[in-house]
Amino acid sequence: MEPILVTGGSGTLGRRLVDRLVADGRTVRVLSRRPRPAQTATVIEWITGDLLTGAGLDTALADGAVVVHCATNPVRPRQDIEATGRLIEAARQAATPHLLHVSIVGIDLVPLPYYRAKLRVERLIEESGLPWTIQRATQFHELVLAAAHKLTRGPVGIAPAVITQPVAADEVAERLAALTQQGPAGRVPDLGGPASGTLAEFIRATLDAEGRRRPLLPLRIPGRTGRALHQGHLTTREPNTGRLTFREFLTP
Repeated sequence: MEPILVTGGSGTLGRRLVDRLVADGRTVRVLSRRPRPAQTATVIEWITGDLLTGAGLDTALADGAVVVHCATNPVRPRQDIEATGRLIEAARQAATPHLLHVSIVGIDLVPLPYYRAKLRVERLIEESGLPWTIQRATQFHELVLAAAHKLTRGPVGIAPAVITQPVAADEVAERLAALTQQGPAGRVPDLGGPASGTLAEFIRATLDAEGRRRPLLPLRIPGRTGRALHQGHLTTREPNTGRLTFREFLTP
C-alpha cells in the first residue's frame, strides 16, 4: 500500500490523523519545518522541509505517496494559497495518485480573509488535474474551547453573536483516514458536530465545566461577516455529523 504524506502533521488535526494512520498500519510521512520531536514514533517518516519553498517535497512525495493536506496558517492566509500551489506543482511531477484536502464549512458564505484564501485553495485543487478529495469540517472543539478561554479572561466575558457546530478533531481524523482508503471522491459531504448552538452557549458550558462564573456581554459583529456568522453559515446541513458533543469533550 502506498505511503501517506500528511502536511501539517504536527497540528491539532494532523497529529491525530498521523496517530490513526499509524494505528491502521499505514506507512506515514510528515513534512514539517521543525526537526522531529523526541517523542515521535520511529515508524513515522519525518521529513524536514517547507511547502512555501518546496524543500523536501521530492522526498516526501516519492513512491506514489497519497497526500493529506492539513497544513494551514490562519495568521497569514495568503501563504495557504502559495503553499498549496507549490504542493500541487510537485505532486503533478510525482504523479501523486490522490490529493485529499481538509477545508472549512462556510468558506463560500462567510467573507473573512482566511476563508477567502481557503476557498481559493479549494479551487486550485479542483483545477489541478490531480485526483482529489475535499472534506469540509466545522470548527474543532479545541478551537471553540480556546475561544471561550480568550473571551472570558476578564471579569466580564464577551459572547460574539456566532452560531457554530463544533466537532471533535479525532472524528475528523477518523473520516480523513477512511477517505485515504476510498480513493479520489471530489467534494464529499461536510462533517460537523452533533449539535449547533450560539457561541454564548458553548462559552457557558466551558465556564460551568471549569467551575467559573462570568457575566457575558453579547457582541454583535457588524457587516456582512457578522450577518453570515449569526445566520449559521458555519454549520452544516449534512445528516452525517460527528458523535462527541462539546459538553462530553469538556468532561475529564
